[in-house]
Amino acid sequence: MASVKLTKVEKAFGAVKVLHGIDLQIEQGEFIVFVGPSGCGKSTLLRLIAGLEDITGGNLEIDGKVVNDKSPKERGIAMVFQSYALYPHMTVYENMAFGLKLDKSTGKDEMDTRIREAARVLQIEDYLERLPKALSGGQRQRVAIGRAITRNPKVFLFDEPLSNLDAALRVQTRIEIAGLHEKMSDTTMIYVTHDQVEAMTLADKIVVLNKGHVEQVGSPIDLYERPNNLFVARFIGSPAMNILPARIGSEGDRAQATIDGLAPLTLPEPRTVAAGGSGYLGVRPEDLALAGEEEADFMGRVSLVERLGEVTLLYVDIGTADAPLVAKIPGSVPVERDQRIALKARREALQLFDQDGDAIHPD
Repeated sequence: MASVKLTKVEKAFGAVKVLHGIDLQIEQGEFIVFVGPSGCGKSTLLRLIAGLEDITGGNLEIDGKVVNDKSPKERGIAMVFQSYALYPHMTVYENMAFGLKLDKSTGKDEMDTRIREAARVLQIEDYLERLPKALSGGQRQRVAIGRAITRNPKVFLFDEPLSNLDAALRVQTRIEIAGLHEKMSDTTMIYVTHDQVEAMTLADKIVVLNKGHVEQVGSPIDLYERPNNLFVARFIGSPAMNILPARIGSEGDRAQATIDGLAPLTLPEPRTVAAGGSGYLGVRPEDLALAGEEEADFMGRVSLVERLGEVTLLYVDIGTADAPLVAKIPGSVPVERDQRIALKARREALQLFDQDGDAIHPD
């Protein structure tokens, strides 16, 4: 099993530069997830690690060795694709055996042992003699994962493996991938997704990419609670964090944010801020609660109610923002459209950002 290190890695397609000096250290056994909007470079970065694209600049090391010029086979990686990439005329067993047969260094008995053990781990033992067309989408994806497992790779690469599945199968297969990582805890896994729920639930660390740059690397809870900038704050969390233009100042050693027309909000921890500077206040929908008018931080009229069962999302026009304030409240609370409500923010969860969008964290 292996670590992966990227040093000033760049990728250009002709005159178009897609990745800009990526520095990243992935330790052995970590489950790393690359996330970001479409076009941010996450799939390109995965393909560079796999050896499916050439590196324009910088170095890629696997297990301490530079592999820029090595073929995918020589890198000791296995990749699971979005499209499954199964051979339709081969049985499940034959699909899982295909890579091992090409390798020629694996004996028939060892090959059979590896295939049957992977099938047991993935609970597809009963499907080994079936053709892919006789399987569900989730079962096909498990076969694709099993084919990768049989190769005993140093590094597993997953390229949006759940995007072709329906919602229920995505949840089920996500749980199976999490369980697989626990069983193969020494194996390094790198996973690309646009779905932040997958990222938050699977990752040891998340790498947030934007326009070919790394915006932040950290555990899911670090990125959720301490985003480095507005981009990460908006990208991590669903629904997205509410971002409100504000004047940032202080009261004693406490930071204070003032939104036009509203009373100042004083944060509980000391923060170093420039007095009277413009910036932004961030508050997550789940950190807003219904309150009485006398203790309200925000007052407004509900423009939309989305009832999701366990929770309800309220879109509230507070009259001072370009977009409605989104609040997440318990689903059992009766609130109707056009109702006037008061909201109070949980002070410990408030985020501040300067005018450049960089976070102002507690001292």
